Amino acid sequence: MKLKVLYFAGIREKVGTGAEELELPAGVATVQGVRSHLRERGGAWAEALAEGKLLRMAVNQEMVRGATSVKAGDEVAFFPPVTGG
Repeated sequence: MKLKVLYFAGIREKVGTGAEELELPAGVATVQGVRSHLRERGGAWAEALAEGKLLRMAVNQEMVRGATSVKAGDEVAFFPPVTGG
């Protein structure tokens, strides 16, 4: 399943990109699963998306919780709880 992932503010700075197309492995079907999959990259990814770190998440520009399902073609965004304009 392929989807688009967006990173904002400090997360974007840590991982070095604002967006990417991501092919998910079988079994990854929620926003939390996407986060965990990305964290497995290690390094800056593990730090920016750490389990205990408070992050906001959105699917197709709607705020969601980690248990929200994702499907092919969705846009998933991760950002800190407070962002500036």
